[in-house]
Amino acid sequence: MTSRDRAPAAGTGTDAATRGGAVPPARRRTAVEIAGLLGFLAASALVAWLGSQATISNVTGWYETADKAPWSPPNWVFGPVWTALYTAMAVAAWLVWRSRSPRRRAALRVYGVQLALNLAWTPVFFGLYPAWGSPALWLALGIILALAVAVAATVLLFGPIRRTAGLLMLPYLSWVVFATSLNLWAAANN
Repeated sequence: MTSRDRAPAAGTGTDAATRGGAVPPARRRTAVEIAGLLGFLAASALVAWLGSQATISNVTGWYETADKAPWSPPNWVFGPVWTALYTAMAVAAWLVWRSRSPRRRAALRVYGVQLALNLAWTPVFFGLYPAWGSPALWLALGIILALAVAVAATVLLFGPIRRTAGLLMLPYLSWVVFATSLNLWAAANN
C-alpha cells in the first residue's frame, strides 16, 4: 500500500483542511451559484427601481387622464405582474449563466440588451410625454418593438441551453407584446 492509498490520519489531510477553514470545492461552487442568483435578482431589481422612478409621478399625473386602450388593466396590476416577470427573468438568466454551454455568453449578451431596452422604455414613455407629447409615445413604441424582438431572441437562445430558462421568459415576452398594444393605442390616441 502506498502513501496515496492510505486514508489521511485523523486531524490531517482533507479532514483537517475542511475543519481548519478551507472551503470544499462543492460548497464554494454552491456559494458562487447563490451569489450569481442574487446578482441577477439585484440587476432585475435595479432595472425595476430605476424604471419606477419615471413611473411613480406620471402614473398619477398625465397617464391617469390619458386615453388608454379599452383592454388596459387597472394600474395596481402592473406592480405585481412586473415583480413576477423580473423575478422569472433573473432566474432564467441565472440558469443559463450556471450552465456550461458554449452559447451562454451570447445568450446573456442578448439578455443584457433586452434588459437595457426594458430600462429605456419606461422613462421615454412615462417621463418624456409631459415635455414631448405624442412623439415620446411613438419613440417609446419603437423601443418596445425592439424590446419584443430582443426578448424573443433571448427566449430562442435560452431554450436550447436550458429549457426551463426559455420557458421562464415566455410570460415576459407575452407581457411585452401586450404592453406594445397598450403603447400603440396611447401613441395613436394621445
